[in-house]
Amino acid sequence: MPSPRWGAAYATADNTKLTFLKDLIESYIDARYYQERIALSQASLKSRQQTYELTQLQLKAGAASRLDVVQAEGLVQSTKSDIPGLEQSFTESAHHIATLLGMPAASLMNELQKSAGQPVFRGDIRAGIPADLIRNRPDIRKAERDLAAVVADIGAAEAQLYPSISLSGSISPSWVKSSGASGGTLTSWSFGPTLNLPIFDGGKLRANVDIEKSDAKTQYLAWKEAVLNGVEEVENALSAVRRDRQTLGPLRRQVETAQESLALSTTSYKDGASSLLDVLDAQRSVSDAQASLAATVQQVAKDYVDLYVAIGAGYLPPQQQVVFERTAKSG
Repeated sequence: MPSPRWGAAYATADNTKLTFLKDLIESYIDARYYQERIALSQASLKSRQQTYELTQLQLKAGAASRLDVVQAEGLVQSTKSDIPGLEQSFTESAHHIATLLGMPAASLMNELQKSAGQPVFRGDIRAGIPADLIRNRPDIRKAERDLAAVVADIGAAEAQLYPSISLSGSISPSWVKSSGASGGTLTSWSFGPTLNLPIFDGGKLRANVDIEKSDAKTQYLAWKEAVLNGVEEVENALSAVRRDRQTLGPLRRQVETAQESLALSTTSYKDGASSLLDVLDAQRSVSDAQASLAATVQQVAKDYVDLYVAIGAGYLPPQQQVVFERTAKSG
């Protein structure tokens, strides 16, 4: 069996890898977001340019004022001024991805330009996350191996400790409350009804070692803290996923209604039944709604990244990957 200290070292290295993957994926999400914003701004520019040209024609026909023309042109110039900043942000995200992957930036830029579209997670997290999955987190694995190493050093067989550490139940976004062993006994402790952690099963470890007088107590508390932090991060990530996903439907509908309003106001303006101001306001509403939707899609994607990182999903064993994917499967 590998040394517990080697296991702790490997867990530390895995934590670095997980941080790298999070950075890489979030940079990709950002790049696709800026691409979407650029495409939306270009479409908005085209629409506003058409309105500006229509207003010029109506000015010549005596159906519009110089003020109308100036206002329409102002929106055109405002939209034009937004695009360079978005393009720069996209370029920076792409360059960062290229740096992380160790590849030429120009080559990556070409790849990103071949296809577009923001990444969208199609599943849903409804039943919470099986608690034992967070044992794969690098910080928890390191804490486990540190604890096992100390126990081995003081003469207790590692087999008495390591297999007995288990997390049962599931983690769901809720308040963490102590139950039963609120003081954190050596036998068990829990987070309300959803998570129970049997510690040192059957008192085997206590039969051989007075843990209160050893470094194992300190390492046990460190392991317990790592698990608590892990559970908190998973709960927060689950809550963020559910909260932000709830806003997607209303935002998509808002975009649809804003686009319909723009079409109606444009037709009405051409017929002379409404003012240019109605059209300009409708165009702003469409742009704002589309930008909000794109930003929320970006945030939801990052929420899922945070959730996967919170359970250490980048390093799940095959059987745990299946459990997590089944949990995340949409109903």
